[in-house]
Amino acid sequence: MSEGHRPGQPPPAPRGTAGRPMLSLALAALLDEVHAHSGAVYLLAPDQPVLEMAVMAGMPRDFAAPWERVGLSAPIPVAQAVRERRLIWVGGEEEMARRYPRIAVVLPYPFALAALPLATGGAAYGAVFVTWPAAHPPVLSDWERDHLTAACDRLALRLERAAAERRPVRAEPDLPAAGPSGGTAGSLGSVEAARMVARLPYGLAALDVHGRVSFANTAAADLLGLPVAELLGTRLWASVPWLNDPMYEDRYRGALLSQQVTAFVALRPPSDWLSFRLYPSATGLSVRITRARAVAELGRGTPRPGDGASSSSLVTISRVLGLAGAMTEAVGVRDVVQLVADEIVPAVGSQALMILGSQSGRLQVLGQRGYRDRRAVEQFHGTPLSAPTPSTRVLSTGAPAFFGSRQELERLYPVRYPVRDDFAAWAYLPLIASGRPVGTCVLAYAEPHPFPADERAVLTSLGGLIAQALERARLYDAKHRLAHGLQQALLPHSLPRVPGFDAAARYLPATQGMEIGGDFYDLVPTRPAAAVIGDVQGHNVTAAGLMGQLRTAVRAYTTVGQEPQEVMRSTNLLLMDLGVELFASCLYLRLDPADGSAVMSRAGHPPPLLRRPDGRVRVLDLAGGPLLGIDPAATYPTTRVGLAPGSVLVLYTDGLVESPGVDIEDALAELGQLLGAAGEVPLGVLADCLVRHSAAARERADDVALLLLRARGDG
Repeated sequence: MSEGHRPGQPPPAPRGTAGRPMLSLALAALLDEVHAHSGAVYLLAPDQPVLEMAVMAGMPRDFAAPWERVGLSAPIPVAQAVRERRLIWVGGEEEMARRYPRIAVVLPYPFALAALPLATGGAAYGAVFVTWPAAHPPVLSDWERDHLTAACDRLALRLERAAAERRPVRAEPDLPAAGPSGGTAGSLGSVEAARMVARLPYGLAALDVHGRVSFANTAAADLLGLPVAELLGTRLWASVPWLNDPMYEDRYRGALLSQQVTAFVALRPPSDWLSFRLYPSATGLSVRITRARAVAELGRGTPRPGDGASSSSLVTISRVLGLAGAMTEAVGVRDVVQLVADEIVPAVGSQALMILGSQSGRLQVLGQRGYRDRRAVEQFHGTPLSAPTPSTRVLSTGAPAFFGSRQELERLYPVRYPVRDDFAAWAYLPLIASGRPVGTCVLAYAEPHPFPADERAVLTSLGGLIAQALERARLYDAKHRLAHGLQQALLPHSLPRVPGFDAAARYLPATQGMEIGGDFYDLVPTRPAAAVIGDVQGHNVTAAGLMGQLRTAVRAYTTVGQEPQEVMRSTNLLLMDLGVELFASCLYLRLDPADGSAVMSRAGHPPPLLRRPDGRVRVLDLAGGPLLGIDPAATYPTTRVGLAPGSVLVLYTDGLVESPGVDIEDALAELGQLLGAAGEVPLGVLADCLVRHSAAARERADDVALLLLRARGDG
């Protein structure tokens, strides 16, 4: 988009362009030929797989603001039309909800849409979409198809000529709505017309296509509680405080896009109910405002503030975006079930929820909320996908099913399950992600519940959001199981007993990512025994696999009798030879209980702590070399440290002491204070204490490995 262009506003006219606006004229002629209500032309961005809206007609641009720029891979009609080089037809709101839930969840209104590519035999230049109001038949006629195809072919040829002549085609100002078809007829002049409208006992107002008030009579001003001067040029939901609810703006959008008469009631505080009836046309809307009948007498489908069962409360952009954002934070399947139960179930007015998946040709209950009888849930589990039930039918066909009463359900599915639940209406929503079914969402209602078309569209669209979250969650759970199993397999299941020393260890995975990393520890029961702790860079399967290789290598070099510095040098060369371009820190020590000492070698690893028998703690400043995997010629000198009986040696990885905003020296000092204040306690208790009271370990931005060794003096 051009610099300074704000979403929702038409783009400025291109500077320096000569001649008539090609795109605007072509779009206007196309809309007139096929009697369409609105439309837009997209152009392919130079050197990018992106479609950019160049001109729009018939509706405010903010209706399509989320799709002003779309990638060619996006699951929306204009992108699909270019990808597949064919006309894409969507015959109504239910079809839109099923095939393009991202659009339907923002525009859940009855309208038809056609999208076509602007392409010649040699190249694609963009796309066009046009829409018709709800009254359009669900099937595109042959003459409409022919006119659309011919018009787009003509425009594509003009774009091809412009490209060959190196004439840039740029965005053009959006087309204004068509003006009135005629003036006031006969002897009834405009002044007399205004007088006549002023005498009417009910309120009348006119809104343009952007929702701004262009006319209001005195009765309308009185009912709304604002002078006419304060209404003109404003949007009703912006100027009238008690209409400042997204559900009322949504009714305006629905009327304008569907071109259907739309009605709602609103409460003017403290107790006056007003009825609004919207009469749309291509130029805007006429609004009739009257005092409402008793609310209890109003027909169903009339939105009421605070009515949790109203589907209109679901279709506001802010609520959808909030729900979509919350869905992205759902980690596992359990989180998805809880989120849907907390956010969607109350919003749609249902009383229970069940989410089903499939495994080995049978249904699997992934989670539920609101079913009091567990038997009613358990009978779903293990149902063959071939069974004639609504949950299996929805999963196999991808089409939603709605049953407003038990009679409707049992008429189509006379034999369902032996244990009846306590509910009276159901919505079965297919959960389709990436073009394949991943499950079924069942919403149950305590009372019979009609499902009007707009509510069905919204629920189907919400099924798309749930499906995306469920697919991510199941993938995460599978990766988590893989990571947990791999980590457990690579770390020692238990520590062996070594002469003269007691040992304890703890490992905590990071709370972010796959919960798998490269931290490792080991105790090798050779004579003399050896201990090692290290940290391979990264939090992925590669780091974990490399960690397993290093741990095995250290054991092998120790078993053949290499000295500590040789073990470190050999491990460094191995890491270099593997060519994985990952680094590792390591601390290796050979324990000698005979003279009460340990010989240590360090490769870029945090220094160990030593707690003496008298309770004093010091950080061991060991000589060492660089990280493993950096320099093939690196050497790793050793340091001998005395270990009197009762001394405790603390080996750890940086996840125990490093956290954002905390100085490492302060973290080591805090760890030393914890170690000194712990007293003579079993090593397992001491390990738990150090992990529990470490600020870095509580945050767990990184893996934490901890290995404690206490000298007994009986070696």
